[in-house]
Amino acid sequence: MHHPFSDLPEFASLAAQRGIVRIPMEQDVPFTPRVRALVDSAEFQRLRHVSQLGLASFVYPGATHTRFEHALGVFHNAIRYLWQLGSDARFAALIDQHHAELLLVSALLHDIGHWPFCHPIEDLGLADMPPHEAHAAEFLGPHTELSQVLIEDWKIQPAEVLDVLVARTDHPQRRVLRSILSGPIDIDKLDYLERDSLHCGVPYGRHFDKHRLIQSLVLNEAGDGLAISQKGKTAAELMVFARYVMFSEVYWHHAVRSATCMFARAFYELHRELDLKSLFRMMEPETVRLLRDRAKGTVAESLTEGVFGSRRQLHKRVIEFSHYQETEIYDRLAGRPYEWVVQVSRRLTEEINRRGLLPGTAPLAPVDLLIDAPPQHREVEFKVSIYFPKENRYRPLSDCSPVVEALAKRQFDDYVKRVRIFARRDIAPALGAHPDFEAALRAAVED
Repeated sequence: MHHPFSDLPEFASLAAQRGIVRIPMEQDVPFTPRVRALVDSAEFQRLRHVSQLGLASFVYPGATHTRFEHALGVFHNAIRYLWQLGSDARFAALIDQHHAELLLVSALLHDIGHWPFCHPIEDLGLADMPPHEAHAAEFLGPHTELSQVLIEDWKIQPAEVLDVLVARTDHPQRRVLRSILSGPIDIDKLDYLERDSLHCGVPYGRHFDKHRLIQSLVLNEAGDGLAISQKGKTAAELMVFARYVMFSEVYWHHAVRSATCMFARAFYELHRELDLKSLFRMMEPETVRLLRDRAKGTVAESLTEGVFGSRRQLHKRVIEFSHYQETEIYDRLAGRPYEWVVQVSRRLTEEINRRGLLPGTAPLAPVDLLIDAPPQHREVEFKVSIYFPKENRYRPLSDCSPVVEALAKRQFDDYVKRVRIFARRDIAPALGAHPDFEAALRAAVED
């Protein structure tokens, strides 16, 4: 039987093992001339200088991989998804060659709008802040090299890619492509869980059967998104757990969050003096130099130097609160606007100074103590259907799985993201041990 996408050059290249680029872990990515033309563009090459995990390398030294490497991995996953889904008659009837190629380029370009330290900056919720997906339009304008390659080599309009990244239309084909790129079992998660796990040197994100999961892919009952067949149930359960543990042990590791919290507060203090449009086109080294330069002589200097200076000087954890242990304080601070959290941290600093909790030391400066709280946006809930061919029936995976019911049907933000208070390392132990610290905190929160 002729596969509907076998004539695409990328499939032929992969089958012949010609024109291949190797990326971790032992992935052979087809590098046809038209793929090379996209990757060699100035706009795409910029991703070589945007790290995937931002400040996680402070805790996991190997976590220096880039959006460039990740984009190639997501592109490779798109090829594997297309090959599997091409055997689904409904998918093959809906997705023609043009839409298959649109998925490939959208996968390769899905992070083109990322700027350095994108996620902690987005979490600030600043006015007029573009989501990174929408910011992709900055690099797909009419006169960019990337747009010319799309039009001339792929016969794809940049607006089509932007529509996949951020929905502008509601065609069934585009809904399917968006489900593949950004859904519960999408090509993005499948790559970053494995790649982040590999580079961090931890096993958590690789403990699920990626191959089995891909082999189980089918269209959902409505025909506008992905589902999995019964044989992929265990792999999907393990993927849910892998994602949960990666958030708990890597993305929200307390020291990673300390560095991220310091960066976020410094950026918040400086952002009114920055040309954000220009900043978001920079590479990471340029961004760091600019922030350190602008912070000199300001309240943010100790933070930028503590994170990016010649000696690492991260704030230390004073206390932390989880949803299920300290519900009252957690609920007062989690999911609140960043500006409000900053106001509470300032009030807490003033309260500590007023109560004299640190005798013999100079009064605390506004950024000597920081509050890190889960942002307003929440992680995507894991909603996917499982297809039982003998019954010809689709059922929500959460109805069939205690693992998914516990970890994904209810959003897991409350269980992996903590409210933490960090302070300058020389004062953190004394603050944490002081019997009146929590009373000062409650006063600051309730003010």
